[in-house]
Amino acid sequence: MKELLQIRKEMKERKPHFIRQDDHRRMRIQNQDKWRKPKGVHSKIRHAFKGRRKMPSPGYKSPVAVKGLHHSGLKMVHVATEKELAKVNKSSEGIIVSANLGMRRKLEILKKAKELGLTVLNFNSDDKIKKIEENVASRKKRASKKDAKKEAKSQKTEAKAEPKAEDSKKDSAESQSAEAKKDAEKEEKKRVLTKKE
Repeated sequence: MKELLQIRKEMKERKPHFIRQDDHRRMRIQNQDKWRKPKGVHSKIRHAFKGRRKMPSPGYKSPVAVKGLHHSGLKMVHVATEKELAKVNKSSEGIIVSANLGMRRKLEILKKAKELGLTVLNFNSDDKIKKIEENVASRKKRASKKDAKKEAKSQKTEAKAEPKAEDSKKDSAESQSAEAKKDAEKEEKKRVLTKKE
């Protein structure tokens, strides 16, 4: 297996990058890794003229025994949930954690994989776990700072609101006393008018 993997590595180093015909002329197919066989009658690539681009052919094929395997020699299994880890055979298979997952889910899967003794192929699991935990801790710090700022702000607003409330109480007391005075004056006027009559 190791010999075949080494052979495959050497072959891949020598293998040319298969670029589609007229890639440089057409903007819509530029930088696309989709190979299409040239069909033109006079196509120099189809005729395999010397000095032209190479076409894919069976000679570039990697050994069948190691086809589709990771360079470590393990079969690649894509994982997106913790339940999928139970089906993985740790002697012949390695896991690739899905890139679409969030940090929390990734952390759970990595910890479970470490517990089960599975090899993670798309990154170093210990480093990734450490990074995620640091990230989570920094986020918590930021959140606590935000909360502290909010509390301080709310306390300030409350402190400002208290004198206003006291002022409003005074104003209401003054307005009530003014109203009482007016009522008393009215009553006196009524009395005076009734006496005259």
